[in-house]
Amino acid sequence: MASQGTPKGLRASQGTPKDSFHCVAIIFFLLGLGTLLPWNFFITAIPYFESRLIVGNCSVVEENENGTVLGLEPTTRCTDDFNFSNWLTLLSQLPLLLFTLLNSLLYQCIPDKVRVLGSLLGILFLFLLTAALVRVEMPPQSFFSVTMASVWFINSFCAVLQGSLFGQLGSFPQSFSTLFLSGQGMAGTFAAIAMLLSMASGVDAQTSALSYFITPCFGTFISIICYLVLPYKSFARHYLEKKHQEGPSFELETQAGLLPAGEHCI
Repeated sequence: MASQGTPKGLRASQGTPKDSFHCVAIIFFLLGLGTLLPWNFFITAIPYFESRLIVGNCSVVEENENGTVLGLEPTTRCTDDFNFSNWLTLLSQLPLLLFTLLNSLLYQCIPDKVRVLGSLLGILFLFLLTAALVRVEMPPQSFFSVTMASVWFINSFCAVLQGSLFGQLGSFPQSFSTLFLSGQGMAGTFAAIAMLLSMASGVDAQTSALSYFITPCFGTFISIICYLVLPYKSFARHYLEKKHQEGPSFELETQAGLLPAGEHCI
């Protein structure tokens, strides 16, 4: 009888803790939502940015294309001299590439907690700045420069944030990666719904834009709280400590034997 009770006790002490009320699963879903929610809010608001850039580049037109003077009242023609969409694409994709590579090289030098929390705080600051600029009158050139700088840094932080969280997800069961990706997929839908609600609210354009940009700030703040709570959950702590104790050998287990023994990943 004693010999049968010992293995049972060992199994109980060595068993994986239970994810009570699926708290860790919900946290990873919210973290996935928080990684892409700010950027989806940013690109959904492209008409707002273009309107502020185009308003300062309007001219009164009194002639048609052939140079004939029209007998009607002068019309206003506005042009986008900044090529906003082209610059937005370039300055969003380039930092994603650069900082994803940088994160993969320096992940051993900087702790995961510093990279994740630092990125979330950086994104929160940039969106608070974007929301504040809604009420600030600026020349189009200055507004364009500030916006492009925000695009660069937001995507830089997003690249580091996603790479760091995916690195931690590697120590959890595969279902948690699925939940994380589901949260990322929900971010675009959430941003589109928020845009429709802000447009249908009936308030003036400035108030609508301000409330729209404040929303991802709350989402990022919730992501910070979730990440801070994560190590206090016994289920999450079990996997995080296991990865920390076993080090590179634990990470190599996820490669399914593709790497030879003794070979280390950078």
